[in-house]
Amino acid sequence: MGTLALELAVIPSIVLFVIIWKHDKVEKEPAKLLWSLFLFGALTTVSAIILGQLGQAGVTLFIDEESMLFIVIDNFLLTALIEEGGKFVVLKLKTWKHPAFNYTFDAVVYAVVASLGFATAENILYVGMYGVANALVRAVTAVPSHVTDAIFMGCYYGYAKFAQSHGDVRREKRYMKMALIIPILTHGFYDFCLSTGYDAFIIVFLIYDIAITIHAFRLMKKLSDTDTPINI
Repeated sequence: MGTLALELAVIPSIVLFVIIWKHDKVEKEPAKLLWSLFLFGALTTVSAIILGQLGQAGVTLFIDEESMLFIVIDNFLLTALIEEGGKFVVLKLKTWKHPAFNYTFDAVVYAVVASLGFATAENILYVGMYGVANALVRAVTAVPSHVTDAIFMGCYYGYAKFAQSHGDVRREKRYMKMALIIPILTHGFYDFCLSTGYDAFIIVFLIYDIAITIHAFRLMKKLSDTDTPINI
């Protein structure tokens, strides 16, 4: 891979990280923790590839891979569930009990950094296989999409931590479930629209991608402006 291709694969993640980092207004997060989230997020590409391939091999034994049912299973379960699940595991293991996790917006920063680790590694793989043109397309589609999913994950993850700190077990469990389910749905629908092969879904995808990205970044700004301390 050439230097230009590598830079194009990495730069979108740097730009998006800076945007999120600047919105963490109360207290910046420890660099060591952020690097750990990024690196372990990147490593989840390995588990995603292995589990995805094993899952596809198993599902195709029973379902025609050209069928709509297979496309749904492939995008929502074998891709979105595995990828978002991997990021969620990293997020939970690395941050839930970390002393730096003391404001609700911290959760958004953590989720985005873990997701950018995945997105950067995935981007490098794609650019290595398909070239610079692919990097330019992914810079405005796939990488921001990973961040969009991460904002939703971080939002509900932060709510779950706040609920836990106040002894509200019911809300903690509900928000923790939503922190995983919502990103799976947003990610799965994104991939599904691109996988059907129908022109109509490309139009749906374009509208959806623009709308969900705007909504996510507005949510991120709102969460930043109303950042709340977590009583641990």
